[in-house]
Amino acid sequence: MTTFTANPIPILVGKPNHLAVGSWLLVICVMVLLMVIIGGVTRLTHSGLSMVVWEPITSWLPPLTTDEWQEIFLIYKETPEFKKINYGMGLDDFKSIFWLEYFHRLWGRIIGITFLLPFFYFLLRGWISRSLASKLIFIFILGMAQGVLGWFMVKSGLSDRPDVSQYRLTAHLAVAIILYAYLFWIALGQLHDQKMEKSIISQNFQRLAVTNFLWLFFTMLAGGLVAGLDAGFTYNTFPLMDGKLIPDGLFENSPVYINFFENIITVQFAHRLMAIVAVILVASLWWQARKEIATIPDLWPFHVFITIVILQFVLGVATLLLVVPIHLAAAHQLGAFLSLTACLWALNRLVYRRKIDK
Repeated sequence: MTTFTANPIPILVGKPNHLAVGSWLLVICVMVLLMVIIGGVTRLTHSGLSMVVWEPITSWLPPLTTDEWQEIFLIYKETPEFKKINYGMGLDDFKSIFWLEYFHRLWGRIIGITFLLPFFYFLLRGWISRSLASKLIFIFILGMAQGVLGWFMVKSGLSDRPDVSQYRLTAHLAVAIILYAYLFWIALGQLHDQKMEKSIISQNFQRLAVTNFLWLFFTMLAGGLVAGLDAGFTYNTFPLMDGKLIPDGLFENSPVYINFFENIITVQFAHRLMAIVAVILVASLWWQARKEIATIPDLWPFHVFITIVILQFVLGVATLLLVVPIHLAAAHQLGAFLSLTACLWALNRLVYRRKIDK
C-alpha cells in the first residue's frame, strides 16, 4: 500500500532580510502618520459623524449614484448633529464632510492590506523570525482594535450630544501613539541590525531619556483632551490665561480630579504647563547627551529631537493665538508625532551605538 505525505509550506526557513523588513515597516509608519493627519483634519472640520453606518468588511465603495447619495444623506439627517447643528446643510455640503471621513476609514483599510500582504510574503520567504512575527501579529491585532475603538468614539457623538466623547477621542489617540511607537521601534531595530552594538550609558541618563518619552506621551494625551473639549478655542493668549499666569476656576468642579478631564480651563492650562516642562526635559536630555556621547553621528538624533520639540512648542502657541486654524492645528498634531519619532530615535541611540573599528 502506497502512502503519500504532503510537504509542508516552507515558512521561516530563510535568512532574515532586515533591510527589506525595516524599510517596509517604515512605509507603514509613514502611512500611520498620514492616518493621524487625516483623522485630525476630519475632527477639525467636524466631518467625523457624517458616516453613521460602520461596515468595515463590506462597505468599501462610496455612494456612486444620486439615489445612493440621497439615501445616505437621509440617514445622516436623523442624527443629532444634523438636527441641532447642520439642519441647513444641503447635499453638496454633506458630500464635503462625508469624503473626509470616508477617506479616513478607507486609508485604515489600505494600511491593513499594505501590512498583511508583505507580512505573509516575508514570512514565506523566511525573512521574518518567529519572535518578530509574534510582535507584528500583535501590531496587526492592535490596529484592528484601533478601528473598533474609532467606531466606539464615533458612536459617542451619535447620541443627544452631537460631539464625540473626549475620553474616547483621547483613548483613540493613545492607541495610535502606542501602535506607531512600537512599530517605529521595531523598524529601527531591523535597520540597525548587525551595524550597532549595545551601548553603556549612566543610569541617570537612561532615566532622563525614559522620562522624556513618558512625559511626551502624556503631553500628547493632554492635547487629545484639549481637542476633545475644543479647549483651544478659548483663552487665546499666551503666556497669560484670562490675564493671569494661573487662571481662576482651575478646580471649580467636584471631585477635584474631574477638572483635569472635563474643565476646559484646567485641561488647557495642564497642556500648556506640560508643554513647557517637555521643552525643559528635552533640553536637559540634549545637554546630557553632549556630555556622554562622543561620536557626532550618535548625537544627531538629540539635535533633531530638541529642534523639533522647540518648533512644536512655537507651533502650539501660534495655533492657540490664531484660534486653531485647520492647517496649523493639523501641523501641530503632526509635530507631536514627529517629536515622538525623534524621541524614539534618540532612545534607540542610547541603547545601541555604532561599532568602532579597532
